[in-house]
Amino acid sequence: MTLLLGCLSLVVAPGVTPVTQPTLADLPLSAKFRAPEGWRFLVTQGPPVDDPRGDGTEKAPGEVRLCLTRDGGRTCRPALDTILTARAAAGPFDRPHYLLAARIVLARPNRPILLVQAASLPGGNGDRLIGTMALAYDRATDTFVMVYSKQTGSNNNQEVRYIDRGPLRGAIVSAEPTADAPYAFWITVNRLGAAGRYAQILRYRSATRYGDGNPVAVIDSETPGLQRRLGLWKPGAPLPVPDGSCGKPRLKHGALWCG
Repeated sequence: MTLLLGCLSLVVAPGVTPVTQPTLADLPLSAKFRAPEGWRFLVTQGPPVDDPRGDGTEKAPGEVRLCLTRDGGRTCRPALDTILTARAAAGPFDRPHYLLAARIVLARPNRPILLVQAASLPGGNGDRLIGTMALAYDRATDTFVMVYSKQTGSNNNQEVRYIDRGPLRGAIVSAEPTADAPYAFWITVNRLGAAGRYAQILRYRSATRYGDGNPVAVIDSETPGLQRRLGLWKPGAPLPVPDGSCGKPRLKHGALWCG
């Protein structure tokens, strides 16, 4: 059985000494999703592992277990083992070892979504897999269903972002590098459809170029062009700028620059 004690969980089996596992997240879900009592999102981390990049003397953070559960973590429904890879036999760099995000958002009024991001151990070049999932509650089956899933690397300014505010609120936008010159990014916009799942509504090659020196994040630099394509912004109107400081916003070759 599993007993939650503060920020630790005790995994207990008959005849086995209890092992404490740090709890990285414990989100009650029933009230927000109007689901039966007992639903929670639990994330625990296993013991440190041998760092696969080293000589066996150094340790890396343990694997994290992502669990949507209604019985305190004994069973996970659904299992989120594929957050980083859909392959049946995952290698040491294909398993989640870092929890990056776990939060509940309102993609539409009365449509809560559980957003989860996790990452693998970094490889020798520092690159790592990052997986993003969005899950919604299905009342008919009394379980959570995946409504969005995306895996990326991390070394080439890739990003998957849920949009919290503005005309694209509730959308999920991703930026991934192109494989051919002139090197840029594929910008993809997904919105929640009538069936309750995210669907692609836009994909285009960015005005932002890889290595152009623009310090603005790719998705932010592409926001004017992205919104123009969706009819949400017109040239001549104030530029849509990212949160925080963006002094002297301007368009340069179709991309947003600040300062």
